[in-house]
Amino acid sequence: MPTAAASAPRVGPLFALVPFLRPYAGRWALAFLALVTSAGATLALPMAFRYLIDRGFASGDRTHIDRYFIGLFVISLILAGATSLRFYWVSWLGERVTADLRRAVYDHIMGMSPQFFETTQTGEVLSRLTTDTTLIQTVVGTSLSLGLRNALLATGGVAMLVLTSPVLSGYIIAVLIVVVVPIVFFGRQVRRLSRASQDKVANASALAGEVLNAMPTVQSYTQEASEAQRFGTAVEAAFETALTRIRARAGLTAMVIVFVFAAMVFVLWLGAQAVLAGHMTAGQLSQFILYAVFTAGAVGTLAEVWGDLQRAAGATDRLMDLLAARSPVTQARTTVPMPPAGEGIRFDAVSFSYPSRPGISALSAFSFDVRPGEHVALVGPSGAGKTTLFQLLLRFYDPQSGCISINGVPTQHMSLDTLRRAIGVVLQDSVIFSGSVLDNIRYGVPEATLAQARHAAEMAAAADFIDELPQGFDTFLGERGVRLSGGQRQRIAIARAILRNPPILLLDEATSALDAASERLVQTALDNAAQNRTTLVIAHRLATVLQADRIVVMEHGRIVAQGRHAELLRSSPLYARLAALQFGELTSSDAA
Repeated sequence: MPTAAASAPRVGPLFALVPFLRPYAGRWALAFLALVTSAGATLALPMAFRYLIDRGFASGDRTHIDRYFIGLFVISLILAGATSLRFYWVSWLGERVTADLRRAVYDHIMGMSPQFFETTQTGEVLSRLTTDTTLIQTVVGTSLSLGLRNALLATGGVAMLVLTSPVLSGYIIAVLIVVVVPIVFFGRQVRRLSRASQDKVANASALAGEVLNAMPTVQSYTQEASEAQRFGTAVEAAFETALTRIRARAGLTAMVIVFVFAAMVFVLWLGAQAVLAGHMTAGQLSQFILYAVFTAGAVGTLAEVWGDLQRAAGATDRLMDLLAARSPVTQARTTVPMPPAGEGIRFDAVSFSYPSRPGISALSAFSFDVRPGEHVALVGPSGAGKTTLFQLLLRFYDPQSGCISINGVPTQHMSLDTLRRAIGVVLQDSVIFSGSVLDNIRYGVPEATLAQARHAAEMAAAADFIDELPQGFDTFLGERGVRLSGGQRQRIAIARAILRNPPILLLDEATSALDAASERLVQTALDNAAQNRTTLVIAHRLATVLQADRIVVMEHGRIVAQGRHAELLRSSPLYARLAALQFGELTSSDAA
């Protein structure tokens, strides 16, 4: 529900664009100079026509007539040149400012923590980056220039009307004041409806993005018709809201045109009476008519521009909302470099609840140490807090209490780049970008050579299937790696982490999508990659962590047991139950 302030007939939010306009002040000055010249040439045309009629045709002197026609042509040349330059500069500025704005919003979003995306759909963000910035581009590159030009024409036209005939111009001015009232009144409704329309479009975009990213699931459950209906409903809602806005703007335009031209007809009738009575010349009446037409046209255009400004104000509001959003994960003003050696990773009495679930503790007074170079496996039921440890270590979130440190330095005192460059991650849901195999493997190390990428792929047991692809390492993988199997995507993600060669390695079900033979190969590669670096492994398949230095059993955000496999079979009922489910009846003697 819009507030009174949000519904007010104002374009104040557009002033938030000033920082994006300021760097191009020189180009704005050139555009404004061209705009003033264009408006001046337009306002000079009626005077030229007046003199052509009163001093040319009235005198019958062909020389005067020729001179005034040449003058008209010169004015038209000036008008054409100035209009062309104005169009070029304002169009350039519109494109440039829009590009800067898109980059600023995108860069800002890239720095947001995952908490932001718990409540904001990516489709909505994309809609703001495209639809909303396009509205702003229309204003900066077109409407703003038209508005300024027609404001000059309206002001200059009114001034020239007064000079030409103070009596008749009094009627025109009175009518213009009356016309302003519906513009202001309808402007409030247009702005409110504009933001509502943009919100509906964003909702439809968000829905489409969510469904298109899950097409295999949608099709496997035969929900194509249902999802199409949902999207159709969202599109129709956007259409109805847009239609209401269009009706408001159409009503505003019709009202302005009726008022303006009704007044013009009446005033021109009075002017015709004045010419017949000898109080005005035919040239003066022609000049007055042209200025009245220019002024009326300028006012009508201003009404249109005002509607565009209202829409752009709503779009700017939404974009500024994104730019105003602040990530709760922030860097310290003075950061500390990560020591190359030290006491390893430490979680000290860490408590954490996800912002979207504040009443549920993911970790409760959690304390945990990992020695440098240690290979630690985290096991336990879903929801035990294993993945939460990774997200806190990477500072995707900050704990509500407690401290996380690496080599004695709290992670909150490090820069995010320093922290995350020291950590390699392989997630269960392997992310593949729409580039080549080589691009994906060296995603974290863009400067890596083909030989280095191939070595990492060999360690991840990926080189063989990559060589069988049509273009090998140059093969384009499609959006989200749709051309690869789940196991192939996972091996490329593992190669990506191996190539980065970080001191800390986080593996979250890194081999879950592999077959048994590939898993053995990759597991050997991961074991080799884990040597001489601190490694944390989340595993549901216990067979992959039997060789870990230590297995930590978690439940409800706490550590309930830790030790080696055989020891935990005897000391931890939870671990023994998990092992029994996977290995069958397993006794301590069997483990030995």
